[in-house]
This record gives sequence, C-alpha cells and structure tokens, in this order.
Amino acid sequence: MRINVHAGHNPDGMTGCGGIGIIKESTENRKVKDEVIRQLQALGHTVYDCTVNDGRNASDVLKKIVAKCNANEVDLDVSIHFNGSRNDYVGDGKTGGTEVFIYSADSAAASYAAGVADAIADLGYTKRKDNTYPVAGVKLRPGLYVLKHTKAPAMLVECCFTDDKDDVERYDYKSMASAIVRGITGTSAADEEAPEEDLTPEEGAVSGEAGQLYRVQVGAYAVKDNAQKMLQKLKAEGFDAIIVSA
Repeated sequence: MRINVHAGHNPDGMTGCGGIGIIKESTENRKVKDEVIRQLQALGHTVYDCTVNDGRNASDVLKKIVAKCNANEVDLDVSIHFNGSRNDYVGDGKTGGTEVFIYSADSAAASYAAGVADAIADLGYTKRKDNTYPVAGVKLRPGLYVLKHTKAPAMLVECCFTDDKDDVERYDYKSMASAIVRGITGTSAADEEAPEEDLTPEEGAVSGEAGQLYRVQVGAYAVKDNAQKMLQKLKAEGFDAIIVSA
C-alpha cells in the first residue's frame, strides 16, 4: 500500500498544538506516528510523513497537512490524534477509550478504521460509539477538515484520552502504533520481527547459560477474552503458548 501518515497539530508549546493532560498530545502523537511509519515501511509499504511542525495557527496547520497529503497518490490517509476533555485525573476504573473518524459510511477507509478500533480495543480501551455509524469505535465526521479535503480515503485516529488516568496507565506508544498498523494491514512489524526459523541455533551450537529461560511476549491485554483469542490464534499456528497473569 501507499499511505500518508501524519501527527495532528503543531508541536507542543506552539500556537495550534494539541491538548495537554497527564500526557501531551503533540508529543505522543508524534511518537506514535514515527513508530507507525517505521513498522509500515518494515512491512514493505510506501509511507509519506505529512506532519506539519511550522503552522502559524491551527487553521494553517490543517491546510498545510492537506496540501502535503494531496501531493501524494496514496491508498489511505491516516491522521493520528489523542482525545481530551475527560478530566479524569484520579481514575474511575473506566477508560475514555478510542474512536476513529471517517468521512462517510461508504468511504474506503471504513474497514481500516474498524480494524484499527478493534486492535486498540485489544489493548484494553473501550470502543466509543454514537449513532452516526453502526460499528463501535468508528464514527462519521464529515465536517473535519482533513477528512473533508484529502483526496484519498482518510481516517482520523483518536488513540485514547490524554486526561484520563485509566487510559494513560494502559498507554505506551509502541503498542499503540502496533495496534494501528495491525488494524490497517492485519499484522505489524512487531509480529514479524522474530521468524521462527531465525530462532533455532545450528546443531551442536551452545546458546545462553545453563538453566536460563527466555520468554517471548506477543501481547498484553486488559480484557481476558482478547488474550484468549490470541492464545487460540497462536495455537492454531502451531505455537506453544499459555496465558500468564501479571
């Protein structure tokens, strides 16, 4: 695939920067963006970084992002954001959750958006829902500038809430990026980094220390059902796997 990826807003400290809560949107969305691009490229996709770091204001940032996106012939535009306005700095035991915006119900981005919402939900986040679209985690927002003015099918990912303690406790940028990549492609570079054939030493080779065990973790899930699904998938592929409670 050919994909545009950008982090929304100006950098932190500038006019038009993202929201600030327990974490800062414009810091974290750039971390996620960079890792998404790295993983997509590792999987063989052509990726363009359309992030803008020099906008005069919020409106100028949006116009410059769209200009960068429309300069490329791509299959998909991905805009990475973090949500706000939960004001849950103590924690109420519930996540604010994730949501992915698309322009219309017949957008070619709809299936990718649903995949991304599902993959982020596997990290323990609620899929936010309204009556604009039947699939939980996906919402229609035809008025959003980037969705309205980009040529290619586009989605805007609100990863989680910057000002929700429960969201932030679950968050790390690499897992979030892997979820986005997995939602788009069905896999992630993290899944592909250790092929089984590369892990077996030659006959007679000595590896490691006596009595030393090394564990390989493929995911961490707040919802047990999601962990169970991954366990079944691994076993179906022939891997010996168990669920361990941290």
